[in-house]
Amino acid sequence: MTDTLVLDPQAPDPRRRELTTPEGVLVHVRLASIGERLGALAVDITVLIVAFIALVALVILGGGNLGVAFATLILFLLRCFYFTLFELAWNGRTLGKRATRLRVVNRRGGALAPSAVIARNLMREVEMFAPLSLAIAAPRAFTTGQLELVAALVWVGALACLPLFNRDRLRAGDMVAGTWVIAEPKPALLPDLARGGGGGAVEQPYRFTPTQLAVYGVKELQVLEEVLRSTHADAYAARRDVAQRIIKRIGYEVPDQRTFEATRFLEAFYAAQRGRLEADLAFGRRKRDKFDR
Repeated sequence: MTDTLVLDPQAPDPRRRELTTPEGVLVHVRLASIGERLGALAVDITVLIVAFIALVALVILGGGNLGVAFATLILFLLRCFYFTLFELAWNGRTLGKRATRLRVVNRRGGALAPSAVIARNLMREVEMFAPLSLAIAAPRAFTTGQLELVAALVWVGALACLPLFNRDRLRAGDMVAGTWVIAEPKPALLPDLARGGGGGAVEQPYRFTPTQLAVYGVKELQVLEEVLRSTHADAYAARRDVAQRIIKRIGYEVPDQRTFEATRFLEAFYAAQRGRLEADLAFGRRKRDKFDR
């Protein structure tokens, strides 16, 4: 199970990549394009500019040195912590990424660590904000001011073009943090694999409590479908391994190990999980993944 999206592994796309989750399941993701990332950044920069204009308006209306000092502090905090706080709170998404359906993920699989979020956004200071701020604040003397501005623009331009020259479209922050920015299609509940060919529900010997079903979300349901659809030679061994991991994670007690069937267990869990998620959606609640609280 993982905090990534699952794509059709047969779809030809040069931006498709593979991740192995901590549970040992292979999933496919699509890297965000340069255009998609620029779109997300444009939304975030617009939010920062609107916040700046609002603060300037408040200073003009309020006046006084205290108002100027307060506005300067807020602008500093916004510039330094806007991206970090949103990506920590929304599991790899800012307002811009949420609007354009992008997400930052750990490219080694597993959860996105806070240290990775902090590292990639500290690098944004080095890549963009710090050099531009120094250039703008440089002395206005003709020669010195121009040279510093040109140097800052060259620095920012070179780092901004970095994603064009590597296969995974990584900016410097992604290289340091070990992250990808991926496209995140709208989650959709997939066809119920736990139903029989005649359309009736297959009687299952396994039952789950609401607490056990609350552990995973829509994305894990999609991963589980891939596991159940798999037909490769080691498919049964993979299902048994996934079943044991789920049992351990949700605290499930197997009634009888001698009659335990991994495939039937996974089908029963899939059906129960799908039913719970559909019931939640009917009331406007959506658990996107196991990290969504």
